[in-house]
Amino acid sequence: MQKKSSNSQPLGSAQDTPIQAAADASPDGGTGARASVHRAAGRTRGEVAKGSTPTNREPYNSNNDYFKLLRFGVDSLYLSYQGDLFPEIQERLTKLKQLAQHSEVDQQALAQYTIAGHVFEVKDKGPKLFPFVLVDGAFHIQLSRASKKLPMAYVKLSSRYLCSVTPQEAENHLCAILSEFGTLTDSAHVSRIDLCADFVSNENMESWKRNAWVTRGKKKDAHAVEDDFTGWSIGLGGIMSFRLYNKLLEVADSGRNDLFPVWQAAGWKEGEPIWRGEFQFRREVLAQHGVIRLEDVLANLNGLWSYASTEWLRLTIPNPEDLTRSRWPVHPLWGYLTSVDWETNGGTLTRSFKATRLPEDKRIFSFGVSSISSYMAKHGITDYGDGIDRYLFDLYSYLQTNGNFIGLPAEDVMLEKVRLKGKEFNTIQNRLDSEWVCLENAKTEDDYRKASNGGNDAI
Repeated sequence: MQKKSSNSQPLGSAQDTPIQAAADASPDGGTGARASVHRAAGRTRGEVAKGSTPTNREPYNSNNDYFKLLRFGVDSLYLSYQGDLFPEIQERLTKLKQLAQHSEVDQQALAQYTIAGHVFEVKDKGPKLFPFVLVDGAFHIQLSRASKKLPMAYVKLSSRYLCSVTPQEAENHLCAILSEFGTLTDSAHVSRIDLCADFVSNENMESWKRNAWVTRGKKKDAHAVEDDFTGWSIGLGGIMSFRLYNKLLEVADSGRNDLFPVWQAAGWKEGEPIWRGEFQFRREVLAQHGVIRLEDVLANLNGLWSYASTEWLRLTIPNPEDLTRSRWPVHPLWGYLTSVDWETNGGTLTRSFKATRLPEDKRIFSFGVSSISSYMAKHGITDYGDGIDRYLFDLYSYLQTNGNFIGLPAEDVMLEKVRLKGKEFNTIQNRLDSEWVCLENAKTEDDYRKASNGGNDAI
């Protein structure tokens, strides 16, 4: 990777940058880790023997019984932008933040900012240096007050969004939004980027010990939930880290159902385990190697992945008779992971993303079941139909009683709660004139714009 020194070459120069060189060299100065298993005699370029490790001279283009690559791409992306917030935008955001802090629910529901197909929730609080926070299912945007020292914006792009579009497409859309907030004076800088690869393998991920990880990272941890092994983490908390974990277990917790069609398109069959290998690069490590601007980072994904998986970290087969760990052979699984070619297509994009933050129906229903069953048990009701009827009747009475204190009918008390949840889920645009625009069924940005009449007429 390119380092800042007097004799370093700029990216794109004729001389290879250290990032590019990392793809062809191992820590001990010999051939790369991915080249440690040579091509068998007579095998054509691109062929890999069953169960063998592909080399860094061969493109990864085949799956087998041992390893099946499903997708790879940018999982998380944190960007910062230098610029100046428009005074009128700062004033508007201040008012919206005050609404979010209001004691009345109907006023809190108006703390929204609608722009470019997004209905952002404006948060009631923010970090000291970035007091204005706008959130939806695609972006978590933090904006600073007018300052020459701080970036105008610090933004996290969601992994769900990055599964539906390319990183460059996502950044183009984000840049268009931020240009409406202020004057951008520089291109996007990367504060953090996570690169991931999802794969199926019959390898036992618990079969090696900690010393098999040869790394510059300090921490090595194995993880389990009860008796089920869930994965490894290397270097967590540092400027660079790696995780290898059971993605299906993580999806069960996060509800990322959007990934299943992507995996199936790549040949995944139900019942097969899915694992994810994921490197995290923070700003400090990117800066050390001269790739801070997003365009430079995206142009060097192969180099970043290769540097991370051959110099910073390797999974090896320990040889107790050899005290020089850099000579230990590379584990076959690691050979496949290091051979991911980031200049090729990483897999199918979902292209069906909605910028909403929706809880799973099963979670909503679980609360409903708990509430109704508690009510029925309290009153000794065992007939389902009778229980539902009485529950709804008493619920209406409860809303009516609460409405009497604030001068609202029962229906409006409930609708206030709906508007507040609509703000949280980014599904309803609440208006000052008490009209709503329901965005639940909008499928594209054009649909959002049509639903919200252009979107910028709130406060």
